[in-house]
Amino acid sequence: MPVPRPTAAELRAAAGRRVPDIISPGLRVLFCGINPGLYSAAVGHHFARPGNRFWPALFAAGFTPRLLDPAEEQELLGLRLGITNIVNRATAAASELTADELRRGGRRLLRKVERFRPRFLAVLGIGAYEQAFRRRVEIGRQAESFAGTMAWLLPNPSGLNAHYQPLELARHFGALRRAVERECAPG
Repeated sequence: MPVPRPTAAELRAAAGRRVPDIISPGLRVLFCGINPGLYSAAVGHHFARPGNRFWPALFAAGFTPRLLDPAEEQELLGLRLGITNIVNRATAAASELTADELRRGGRRLLRKVERFRPRFLAVLGIGAYEQAFRRRVEIGRQAESFAGTMAWLLPNPSGLNAHYQPLELARHFGALRRAVERECAPG
């Protein structure tokens, strides 16, 4: 069931809050956002702002059997999918994060990957990835891996990211899903 929209006061009060990770050992993919927005922090669910295209892209790519509401995010664990963020602190815009904060978040993310060992780490956002890990990258599979976890870069699904429209997002998410199916196939 969808959660009620937060008020302006609830959005302001959400600054600096965290949204708990959806994570467990044995994941096929750990999706990693940049940081929670105020809307997500206010309601306590990842990618919750109306207009965010994460949930539609997951569905369109075939990761989920139906379009999930952010309030149903725990269902991802049964599909062996999870969600975390590079930086835990909620802000109105990712541009409020410092380069140092992103680098520290990158180190924290690597510790999570070492602990939980997902098959794929899918980071959602080129600029954040480049700052967190201090390297130039392009969308898609990355040459490097982290503790045996394959790294994949996807566009940021925020509705504010006009560079990638829904069909193109679904295409990029679909490329990841096909790679996951190849790598995680039995036998």
